[in-house]
Amino acid sequence: MKTKVCILTTVHPPFDDRIFHKEAKTLVKAGYDVVLIAQHNKEEIVDGVRIVPLPKPRNRFERMTKVVWKLFKLALKEKADVYHFHDPELIPVGLGLRLFGKKVIYDVHEDVPQQILTKDWIGNSIVRKIISLFFKGFENLSCAFFNGIVAATPDIAKKFPSQKTITLRNFPILELIDKAKPININKQRPIIIYAGGLTKIRGIKEIIQAMEFVGEKAELWLLGKWESEEFKKECESLKGWRYTKYLGLKPLEEVYMYLKCADIGLHCVCRIKRYMMGLPIKVFEYAVARLPIIISDSAYWKNKFGECALFVNPYDPKEIAEKILYFLNNPDKAKKLGDNGRKLVEEKYSWEIESQKLIDLYKEILQ
Repeated sequence: MKTKVCILTTVHPPFDDRIFHKEAKTLVKAGYDVVLIAQHNKEEIVDGVRIVPLPKPRNRFERMTKVVWKLFKLALKEKADVYHFHDPELIPVGLGLRLFGKKVIYDVHEDVPQQILTKDWIGNSIVRKIISLFFKGFENLSCAFFNGIVAATPDIAKKFPSQKTITLRNFPILELIDKAKPININKQRPIIIYAGGLTKIRGIKEIIQAMEFVGEKAELWLLGKWESEEFKKECESLKGWRYTKYLGLKPLEEVYMYLKCADIGLHCVCRIKRYMMGLPIKVFEYAVARLPIIISDSAYWKNKFGECALFVNPYDPKEIAEKILYFLNNPDKAKKLGDNGRKLVEEKYSWEIESQKLIDLYKEILQ
């Protein structure tokens, strides 16, 4: 009888890149019986993963109360050997499962105490600091009871007990990108692409403004979900919007099909430490697709991506435009940087290499 793993999330969509395409499918391939409980409209089996649906909440409060409680009951019903949860709001669920004698893994995607400090909806800066400190203590205490911690970055991993923590970075799946075919679309001019969250903090406004200076020499494609309707309208009012095409929120495999049609990848996130010190998955995905990259001028990123990217002040649309035009006017340089990026991922940053850490952690916990 196969060892059963139950993956839990109330926040992420069922086909999330890290949760479904990387971790769940890796565990299926390794011989585990994998169940994923997540917001979805039906129960189904996809790529060997059985998805158990959660209802869509009306608001954040309902998600963190009613939906979390339903998830806990469904999780117990599965009688799994290991439970692997992905959201900080599920820490009480993890503790509850431990009380029932279950093995539990906490997958930490973000530095949550640091993240709380930037969440305006929580309250003023004093309130955010108090909540941040409280959550930090609660998280640290809770992790003493969990069997394993999976951290998305080395900096996050440092905050947890080293003897039961692994760093499992969000590197791209080469096989998944390589099998994607270019989208069937009538391409009129070179394509600049951004795929990810369409938010102020990710510099979306500035890259649209940059297109005003690039003009008809290229077209900007945006794929992802807008942070708000108000921000979308603000961006649509910019002069650079006439050279921009919004393509919607696409499934991961389809995103890769669009990448295969593009000429340059953008990641001009604002200068916020917790963003500028990470290893953004989209940059690696651009690299696998052999796209030259324009990225914010973080010293950390210059060290990591110096051979495959040009660096910009993310607050300066004119400078972003200059780098775009440089690539368009120097195709040999663009190709060289694109090839360098592909080689970098193949040698150091692929999920095919990284995933072995997850398998080893499960073996250790189940001994």
